[in-house]
Amino acid sequence: MKATDVARQERQELCDLLLEVGPEAPTLCAGWTTRDLAAHLVVRESRPDAAVGILVKPLAGYADSVQAKVAMRPWPELVRDVRTGPPLLSVFRLPGAQGLADPFEFAVHHEDVRRARPDWVPRELPTGEQDLLWQRLARAGRLLARKSPVGVALRRSDTGEMIIAKAGTPSVTLVGEPLELVLRLYGRSECLVDVEGPEGAVASFESARFSV
Repeated sequence: MKATDVARQERQELCDLLLEVGPEAPTLCAGWTTRDLAAHLVVRESRPDAAVGILVKPLAGYADSVQAKVAMRPWPELVRDVRTGPPLLSVFRLPGAQGLADPFEFAVHHEDVRRARPDWVPRELPTGEQDLLWQRLARAGRLLARKSPVGVALRRSDTGEMIIAKAGTPSVTLVGEPLELVLRLYGRSECLVDVEGPEGAVASFESARFSV
């Protein structure tokens, strides 16, 4: 399964869900409703002047102000802008850009909406999508696990495959399906991941805060 296919599918399913739950539904992104999340995605793809503030803290205030203005758009229009993807001159329209950056982004935010509801259950993803997410974890694991105070290994529960995301002693092993492991390393607690290892190492890992 190609990365662009995964990104496109997750984007469309997220947009369908946004229309279903409406603009004021909760998400797993602290303090954000679905309206805030949709505005974030639009800013990320269409406002490079503000999107940099997502990662650069001194510019966060400007990014927040731009996002707040975007969030004021009518809800169907806002969701349409997410669904149609980046505008023509966006960096995300460069060849390969969406396949590189979007599979994690849209899979995680799709679950941010799904799992903010108390009755959520995990989706049964196609094997091809889980494989793609696992391949991306092999590349991005070191970045995602960089804030861990202990070593981190990832074990895929359905195949037994292993990745060393962060070398170190002591260490823990996270066990779960690829999507669940992605969610855990993105700092989401609503995920089905077992953390194995020495008690002290597990406690240290669980106390760490993870984000991109």
